[in-house]
Amino acid sequence: MEINFNKNNDGLVPAIIQDAFTKNILMLGYMNEEAYNQTVKTKEVTFYSRSKKRLWKKGEESGNILQLHDINIDCDQDTLLIMANPVGPTCHKGTDTCWGKSNEQSYGFLSELEDVIEDRKNNSENEKSYVASLFRNGINKVAQKVGEEAVEVVIEAKDDNEELFLNESADLLFHYLILLQAKGYKLNDIVNVLKLRG
Repeated sequence: MEINFNKNNDGLVPAIIQDAFTKNILMLGYMNEEAYNQTVKTKEVTFYSRSKKRLWKKGEESGNILQLHDINIDCDQDTLLIMANPVGPTCHKGTDTCWGKSNEQSYGFLSELEDVIEDRKNNSENEKSYVASLFRNGINKVAQKVGEEAVEVVIEAKDDNEELFLNESADLLFHYLILLQAKGYKLNDIVNVLKLRG
């Protein structure tokens, strides 16, 4: 990997730290060539501290180290993207990230949909909500809907109408997310089971 440490007068390049699993951005630090070599050698992320004027291993005092997973370089060879596994909070203020954000796994739109489903579950008295009505009718009704949608997906899989197949697949996933919450779980719980199998 060719890194252009000479682009800036101070010999430093920005190093963006990203959680290798959640893909959330954790922090930004700076590395000189020595910090980079130390990171590669020890497999623990080490920066050059501009305030301390020395190498600084993340977590050297707190124990909240960043275990190296992978390093990528940008197209100009002057910025690093470091994939790491954080051990504890990343920020010196005790938060998961230096932006005060949680480092929870997100599945984008599906996580937003889970939040809506959770809101309907917590407000199941809402008479106009289809999802709330499913929660009011109990686990048997929710499970029945998942079964119905699964059968419809199988039927459409055997036909050639791709639009119907995709719509029935969306219905199945939607109702499965409802069933998970009816049982007290979320998508991340299933992902964790799959990870253990890997």
